[in-house]
Amino acid sequence: MGNTQQHSNKLGFIGAGNMATAMMSGIVAGEIFASGEIIMSDVSSDRLAFLSERYGVNVTSDNREVAKTAEVLILAVKPQYYTQVITEIAPVVTGDQIIVTIAPGQTLASLAERFGSDGLKIVRTMPNTPAMVGAGITAVTPNANVTAQELQYVQKILGGFGLSEVISENLMDAVVSVSGSSPAYVFMFIEAMADAAVADGMPRAQAYRFAAQAVMGSAKMVLETGKHPAELKDMVCSPAGTTIEAVRVLEEKGFRSAVIEAMKACTERSRSLGK
Repeated sequence: MGNTQQHSNKLGFIGAGNMATAMMSGIVAGEIFASGEIIMSDVSSDRLAFLSERYGVNVTSDNREVAKTAEVLILAVKPQYYTQVITEIAPVVTGDQIIVTIAPGQTLASLAERFGSDGLKIVRTMPNTPAMVGAGITAVTPNANVTAQELQYVQKILGGFGLSEVISENLMDAVVSVSGSSPAYVFMFIEAMADAAVADGMPRAQAYRFAAQAVMGSAKMVLETGKHPAELKDMVCSPAGTTIEAVRVLEEKGFRSAVIEAMKACTERSRSLGK
């Protein structure tokens, strides 16, 4: 992406935790890049040894090496480490690289300020953990230096582990609560449903399968039918039937309100991380 510097790796990750590994493995499995075109750094030498042996990617303990050699550079560290990492790599990044961030609360403006340059190509993203099974969804917001072609290139990379959508930056905190953090709420829902089934006599492993498949199938119906979720709900609720009785109790217990309030708290927390 530019010819001012020759990069020996197509893709680099600073940070090699669960999210980075999910992204990398999807990209390799989708044959977007070969493992030998990817370099990853991490503070854990054991983690790097595992990634090298398991996936065949290039590894290093030196963040600056990743920043120097990667055409597309993904900052996959936690928000509290961004200042430290950016200070470390800022002297070696160039305007022909694309820098991709995945942390909540880190705005494009604050990132440019931390790098000390308005000339860098920065793409702010928010993926989620279903990337680990190729079913993630990633929100994408580029700065003004990223061309349409470069944005398309980044989305192709993100396509290795799920869907991606370009959004305006002011929606990024909402994305954190609706997709970034929401797998945790869904896992709690599945666990609660399975617990109830166990209480009714179903073996636990079987209960998890039934609950998880029901959630997956319901989500697929929303995506593939295009019907409003309320319409799909009404299709299940027969008059004086079992489902409407369960819905009545969920409403009585404030189910929807609890979800909304939890997501509002999540969004506010995301906003506060950038302050």
